[in-house]
Amino acid sequence: MMQRKLVPGTVLPYTGNDGMFSMFRPMIEVANGLTLSQVCAITGLEVSTVQNWVKRGFVAHPIQKKYFSRQLARILLISSLRDCMQIDRIGEMMKMVNGDPDDESDDIISEEQLYDYLCEIIGHMDDTGFNKEETKKTVENVIAEYVGPDSEAKERLKTALMVMVCAYVSGRLKQEADLYFSKMKESL
Repeated sequence: MMQRKLVPGTVLPYTGNDGMFSMFRPMIEVANGLTLSQVCAITGLEVSTVQNWVKRGFVAHPIQKKYFSRQLARILLISSLRDCMQIDRIGEMMKMVNGDPDDESDDIISEEQLYDYLCEIIGHMDDTGFNKEETKKTVENVIAEYVGPDSEAKERLKTALMVMVCAYVSGRLKQEADLYFSKMKESL
């Protein structure tokens, strides 16, 4: 009864490729940024939801009404986690990782790379299933080459990715439960 698999945070079918964010770069480059309606078409989010995230400081402000890689990656991350994690907590966690969304100088990792790491871990879990110890090993393997701006950055990144993976898996399980519930309700 599993629903079709989507690229995390989007309404696009999952292809299983690593470096998922690379599929969005050509769109952003050709259009010189994405409009809000294009972002919403990719993510399935309402215009008001994205605007609210910007207004509340969870996403960097668009530049001349255009969203670029940094903003899109942040939107995809939030969208990936929101099924099972409160938006305020997602925002707080993202600030712990990358500080102010309008200031790249305080980032420990690019938003795009963070999204790619999350997608890679999720892709691995699709092959192996979710097991806390196995997932920790996968996270460590995925970020093995990562070098942060300070001595605590790698540990902070590892912890953030574990939070993200747990929230993502919980969200997918919630969606699955909702499908079963709907099927049960229809049968009565």
